[in-house]
Amino acid sequence: MRSILAAFALALAAGAQAAPRDEAVSGYRFQIVTADDGAVTRRIVDDLYKRLVPTFAVFRTELAQRRRMLVVTVGPAALHDIVKRDCDCAVISAFTSSQVYRSVLSSVPAARAAAMTAVYAEPAPADQLRLVSLLYGRPVRVSAILGRDTGFLKPVLEGQAEVQDFAPGDDINRILSRIAQTEVLLALPDSEVYNTESIRNILLSTYRHKQAVIGFSADMVKAGALATTYSEVEDVNAQVAEMAAAYVATGVLPPPQFPRYFRTVVNEGVARSLDVRVSSDVRNFARAAPRQP
Repeated sequence: MRSILAAFALALAAGAQAAPRDEAVSGYRFQIVTADDGAVTRRIVDDLYKRLVPTFAVFRTELAQRRRMLVVTVGPAALHDIVKRDCDCAVISAFTSSQVYRSVLSSVPAARAAAMTAVYAEPAPADQLRLVSLLYGRPVRVSAILGRDTGFLKPVLEGQAEVQDFAPGDDINRILSRIAQTEVLLALPDSEVYNTESIRNILLSTYRHKQAVIGFSADMVKAGALATTYSEVEDVNAQVAEMAAAYVATGVLPPPQFPRYFRTVVNEGVARSLDVRVSSDVRNFARAAPRQP
């Protein structure tokens, strides 16, 4: 994949050597960084490149002037790779969870962190909670289990979900017993809570208690969660392109954010077992990304 990206970068940066850092910035260029050459990654890069080119094309003829580099990282490994580089660049992380992004950010100097932002991989909690409202059509008790790396979401969930803290070494079965009376478990991507050892147990336990799980991925819905909002490659890429355009227009990176564009998937079998009626409002719950020009 790096060979592919090198070709892309050459289209925008051919012959441009890094200028002294005190030289005035007069434009922008971009680079997409990945860590693999898989089919999904190729799809991401191809679509993202087409979305970014219109924003940066205006600077392509200004090769003699210093242009600030904007790097878009695709996935966690690419994010880890770019923070190791001595790069006078701005960074937009994509296809990486908030947990991983915030962990990486905590290990870099403050000045470097200030030049980084992200579109998180997982759904926005606000959209997930709205999905719960559409599924039930009435107020229901929602619980959420937060580990150390998802504790930052407490203010977002305050007043809308009953939060259970999970610390290393805690017994997940004991936590599940505490929330057994709630009707919905809002799952958030925290590897301390949801991992290969625990996720099957969590889904079975909640199913026995007639609790719905709102998952954080379409795969989790296939495994037994009731429903989730999720974003396709093109949804995330559209948002990354919007953030890049805002950065070029203002010189300021937008703050990290959850996916703006999404669609909904429901496990129909689980819905029937839980006696949850899936309305057209649920099936059509989505926010479409603008079409690519």
